[in-house]
Amino acid sequence: MGKRYNSQYDKMTKEPVPSLILKLGIPTTLSMMVTNIYNMADTYFVGKLGTSASGATGVVFGLMAILQAIGFMFGHGSGSIIGRALGAKDSKKANTFGSTSFFSSLIVGTLVLVFGILFATPLVRLLGSTDTILPYARTYVICILISAPALISSCVMNNILRYEGRAVFAMVGLVSGSILNIGLDALFIMGMGMGIEGAGIATAISQYVSALILYYMYLSNRALTKLNIKYFSKNVDDILLILKTGFPSLIRQGLGSMSVMVLNHMAGPFGDAAIAAMSIVSRVSNFVFSVSLGIGQGFQPTAGFNYGAKKYSRVKKGFYFTWFFGTGLIAIVSAFVIFNASWIIAVFRDDPDVVTIGIPAMRYHCISLLFIPYTVVNNMMFQSTGFNKTASFLASLRSGICFIPVILILTPLWGLFGIQISQPIADVIGSLCCIPFSTKFLKNLPSDSLD
Repeated sequence: MGKRYNSQYDKMTKEPVPSLILKLGIPTTLSMMVTNIYNMADTYFVGKLGTSASGATGVVFGLMAILQAIGFMFGHGSGSIIGRALGAKDSKKANTFGSTSFFSSLIVGTLVLVFGILFATPLVRLLGSTDTILPYARTYVICILISAPALISSCVMNNILRYEGRAVFAMVGLVSGSILNIGLDALFIMGMGMGIEGAGIATAISQYVSALILYYMYLSNRALTKLNIKYFSKNVDDILLILKTGFPSLIRQGLGSMSVMVLNHMAGPFGDAAIAAMSIVSRVSNFVFSVSLGIGQGFQPTAGFNYGAKKYSRVKKGFYFTWFFGTGLIAIVSAFVIFNASWIIAVFRDDPDVVTIGIPAMRYHCISLLFIPYTVVNNMMFQSTGFNKTASFLASLRSGICFIPVILILTPLWGLFGIQISQPIADVIGSLCCIPFSTKFLKNLPSDSLD
């Protein structure tokens, strides 16, 4: 298999679990936090254009979640298979599934670009745009659609690197694009007065730059997996296995997008200020959430690699460490946001109505985020170890099975308060539903295999 591979194998299967997860998780956490900072910077700069423009970022955020859902389906699907294959010392299988996933994602991204632009206006209506938000949202959404091939394929390359245990290389690509995006936002919106079109162009440029940087990691042999068209599998079963393994990510992200659309539609009758406020709250809570998700994604390759190598005790140790460490980090960040909610919202949109609506929603979200690390570590464990049906069900809880019925019931009953409290209630319910699954799985793990 080669000296480079053997060194990586020893690292993934012998290094103490806590330090391994942190080494893999901290770069991912930093890259996700920087990405979320970019999202918030986008909201900040666009917020200077008015409440309707600010609402447009919330509307189009639903589309970006869909594109990420597709990318994560291919990326986590192939990554999970690759992680276990490398753990079993099968590099040929890793090359096949990596290349098949990458080129498939490029094809899908191109199709999204073409058909999305053809139906741009109905699309932003579907995403929850009001008449006043529509002109801003349509301009912004076209730029996002142009970036679709880069955005989707970047998710694939990023996740393959992470599952190999090369999270630092993945971080370089994502962070570079995000920092560039923030700089271009300031230049195009504030410096050149290009308005929301400037924000969209900045996003498109940065997505392609990020994709090129990530692809360079493969061209320069920094990755164990090879991305080459000659490894592309024409076997339908291989493609279906990628989709089936990545389906939990599609569910998680896709339902997240659907929940944004439902949220926008339910908030619409309360005015653009309500949509703008909940958009800001979502961006900030996603930033806090990224702390737990980043550590969880450090656990993902650890779980997949060691499960493939039959080092089951390391999977169990990783589960508990990720849960407890993630909860501690979330508690610290959430406390800061809770006590500074008014100031944080006003930074993005200094509109009294937006601030009034956003403050309680922000605080409810932060409290419920304490339940998220347990939900995340469950989902990551089942997806990484190949339990796709369980992972798909658990992934559907937070934004689908729990959130959508809750907001549809509580909004007619409690009005605006129902909108503010729906996601926190869904987070708690989703976390509690994970308990029987992880308890049974961890109890039934066999003893480690001796090399």
